Amino acid sequence: MENNQNNPQGEIREYSALTSSNNTLSESLKRDAATYDVKKVERRAKAQKIISNIIVYIFLIALAVIVIFPFYWMLISSVKTYDEYTQSNPTFWPQIFNWKNYADAYSAASLGTLFLNTVYVGIVSTLLSLIITVLSAFAFARLEFKGRDSMFAFLLATMMIPGELFTITNYQTVVVFLHWKDTFSALIIPFLVSVFYIYLLRQNFKQIPNELYLAAKVDGKSDFEYLIKVMVPLALPSLISITILKMMGAWNSYIWPRLVTTDTTHQLITNGLRGASFYLDGDNTKVNYPAQMAAVVLVSIPLFIVFICLRKYIMKGVSRSGIKG
Repeated sequence: MENNQNNPQGEIREYSALTSSNNTLSESLKRDAATYDVKKVERRAKAQKIISNIIVYIFLIALAVIVIFPFYWMLISSVKTYDEYTQSNPTFWPQIFNWKNYADAYSAASLGTLFLNTVYVGIVSTLLSLIITVLSAFAFARLEFKGRDSMFAFLLATMMIPGELFTITNYQTVVVFLHWKDTFSALIIPFLVSVFYIYLLRQNFKQIPNELYLAAKVDGKSDFEYLIKVMVPLALPSLISITILKMMGAWNSYIWPRLVTTDTTHQLITNGLRGASFYLDGDNTKVNYPAQMAAVVLVSIPLFIVFICLRKYIMKGVSRSGIKG
């Protein structure tokens, strides 16, 4: 304090040095601002974003073409004539639309019976599987009993076992011991329990606050009433997803129905198409490939419709079950 009062020249020199430093910094910032073109940087960033989007869309379009092309080829082949289909140079658009292939396919493969069999097996197996899945998932998610976690861990461990081993043991049980060959019971009962579906629904049930369960108990509700009136409505997207996936699995099933059914009255649609005779009229040496393609189109259409109409429920149910609430 005394030094500053006795030495005013020192204060003046310090103030001058500080002012000079600030002026130098200000001039430096002005030069940097003059050389920094904001619009140029924005244009560069915009160009980079456009280029990256173009690359991404090109990649996605290429993948879409790879995925869609087999279905496109199936559709156009189903309306081609036999002579056009067997040409050495393939055509990517039919010269003549031969819609008769669909009538030939329907009669050759007996699609009416196969459709009814598949729908019956799919509906019955789906309903029974839903009942088992809902009750099991509720027990593992809410009920307290000894060995619950160990039992659930054991069930999850069975998912590591190859499915072929279950096929062998199920075949021995169904055909050798129960004598269920060529029956709908053999097609429905062995695969009613799905550990994956139980796990999927259990994760969804565990997201529901436990306070709701305690409140229901205070109101005097039973566990079954709480399950039906509270948990099932809240888990409806997951239940819809399980229903769709189960129906699609029954529709596309091939190996197991091939093992346990040999007569046409119990065959499912995939096996019926495999065993159908698609020959040209009056010539058993030429396979009518366009009619085969038409049959595949008829079989695939229901799955396409179901997936397109209900795909949002599948994604919503799977995403909700995989997120901890």
